[in-house]
Amino acid sequence: MQLHLSTWQEVETYLTQSKGIIIPIGSTEQHGPTGLIGTDAICAEKIAHGVGEQTSAMVAPTINVGMALHHTAFPGTISLRPSTLILYVQDYLTSLAKAGFQDFFFINGHGGNIATLKATFSECYNHFAMLNLPHHEQIKCKVANWFMGRDVYLLAKELYGDEEGSHATPSEVALTQFVYPQSIKSASLDDKVNKGYPIYGAVNFRRCYPDGRMGSNPSLATPEHGQRFYELAVKDLSQSYLEFIG
Repeated sequence: MQLHLSTWQEVETYLTQSKGIIIPIGSTEQHGPTGLIGTDAICAEKIAHGVGEQTSAMVAPTINVGMALHHTAFPGTISLRPSTLILYVQDYLTSLAKAGFQDFFFINGHGGNIATLKATFSECYNHFAMLNLPHHEQIKCKVANWFMGRDVYLLAKELYGDEEGSHATPSEVALTQFVYPQSIKSASLDDKVNKGYPIYGAVNFRRCYPDGRMGSNPSLATPEHGQRFYELAVKDLSQSYLEFIG
């Protein structure tokens, strides 16, 4: 059940049955020569809709732009500052909390969002208490990173080994190929790809990782792999969501 495809009456009825809602969050950032700029949001949204179908949960509109300042030396990347993302998510959740939602389950597709989201949750708990919302003590938030699930990780190791890398990975590229087979990209990739450099600012990031990849070989990705990752992630996160609201 997607919030933006529902009427207010349908949402009101849903809230008599459940206080949980799934929020997909990703990023709009470069993903190497063959990865779509919307990869992180595409993956999070597709999996969130799958989890929503499996658990009969409401799914909120996707937060497509996240914290990706370190990618902004690559054209096409759009980023929020951490402080902006905190305020954005706080306002987002405040509206939902006032409506009666209590259990906020974020399905995240971008590692760069994790620290900011965790800080946001602390800000939100304090904010809701200051607003004196009637149910503020029952509100809870969780971030679930689809790419960190045990079965997803094991499949990536099985299929790609050390060539999975940590950004513009074949696993996430495969998932976007499954979702958008008409938008599969091809490019000549250098066999040598950098890895292991710490992440500082955007200029430094591009200097260390000139084509945007971090130890990855996305040429290994296929849509068939992507379907397998999707099914594993939906199964894992459906269980996590039910435990979270339980």
